[in-house]
Amino acid sequence: MGIIVQKFGGTSVGSARRMKNVVSIISGGEPKIVVLSAMAGTTNSLVDITRCFYRKEVDEANKIITRLEQAYAGHIEDLYTSVAYKEKALELVTERFNEIWAFAGTPFTVFDEKVVLAQGELISTGMMHLYLQELGMKSALLPALDFMRINADGEPDMSYIEEHLGTLLSRFPDTDIFITQGFICRNAYGETDNLQRGGSDYSASLIGAAVHASEIQIWTDIDGMHNNDPREVSGTRSVKHLSFNEAEQLAFYGAKILHPFCIAPARKRNIPVRLLSSMNPQAEGTLISDLQDDNIIKAIAAKDNIFYVKFESKHCLCPYQFISKIFDTFAKHRTPLCLLVSSNQDVSVAIDNSERLCKILAELEQYAKILMEDRMSIVSVVGNMRWQYAGVEAQIIEALADIPLRMISYGSNDSDVAFVIKTEDKKRALQALSNKLFEPETDKVTG
Repeated sequence: MGIIVQKFGGTSVGSARRMKNVVSIISGGEPKIVVLSAMAGTTNSLVDITRCFYRKEVDEANKIITRLEQAYAGHIEDLYTSVAYKEKALELVTERFNEIWAFAGTPFTVFDEKVVLAQGELISTGMMHLYLQELGMKSALLPALDFMRINADGEPDMSYIEEHLGTLLSRFPDTDIFITQGFICRNAYGETDNLQRGGSDYSASLIGAAVHASEIQIWTDIDGMHNNDPREVSGTRSVKHLSFNEAEQLAFYGAKILHPFCIAPARKRNIPVRLLSSMNPQAEGTLISDLQDDNIIKAIAAKDNIFYVKFESKHCLCPYQFISKIFDTFAKHRTPLCLLVSSNQDVSVAIDNSERLCKILAELEQYAKILMEDRMSIVSVVGNMRWQYAGVEAQIIEALADIPLRMISYGSNDSDVAFVIKTEDKKRALQALSNKLFEPETDKVTG
């Protein structure tokens, strides 16, 4: 029998009632590794605490910690039945907050910050493990810091993860439910680190790949990947199936339900990923696999905080040297390109990381006249976009006829057509594309 990896986000474990709902989902069936995020709101509070520590505002940190401890005391009162388990849970929370308080009034570093941020996941998994014990369910708590590691380049150390996770699992041969933390890990130097915001999805995918899981399930408060952003567009609906490439494009271009990095480990081991709703467990959700169906247009996503940069050659270099110089400069400064289009003499790029942009532009201004715009967005129409499907691009362009396009990218892969527009035009663009490309639910009438 295979093993399933199930990840539950902060909203799914955001209260005692929702934790109990998670238990009803993970109970029974095949063995499973359950990956938990911190309870909703906890990580934001921990970030605020670290800011106070950096600024040596101990009194303000105390206020935030006190509020958070009081919130957890309420969750504990609602979650557990027996006095004994309430006391165990309070001891757990007190121990974690003492770990945080150890940094108050001392020189606070980025390494200390990682330790503080890890406490949210350690609390949620500890509470869940205690609750399963109170219910008499056999479970094991697998500390992510004992097996999840990144290398010196910040990439997952898969051989280490597989070896150490396998060793931990072998210690519990008769256990069907394993609880572990998402997001947190150790770095190559053994220090507490993390996989960045949204990293619990990534944790689940890495764990799934390491144990050759039969399926990876990402449980959130949304019933699968929607065909457009429901915060911006009315009448969206969940997509039943996506290929790995389609899902990866949607995640990269802004679909919040999925971490952009979590597809690659699953695709490498050909493990299906299923997006499900803990608020509506009966919903079909979205299945992501290596299968490609014939539905041409699947979904639309948008990515904000984009910088558009156009390089017009000063003809100091021949065309191929000019393009090479641009690529080499971005690579030198470890700044990836979200989109790229070029002509014989000019190059336009869109990036979402401006940290080193000033240095990049300073190096390239001797070779090019540079135009830079911020407050831009990338809109991506994702689906089975093989060139043989004539007319799809025309439909997309027609839908955006009234919206200025700074950049169009098509043909680099078979999964998307992407545009760069001003962020102020994004909502209008998303709605126009939905109206043109998707049949409204109200029009789907069976006779």
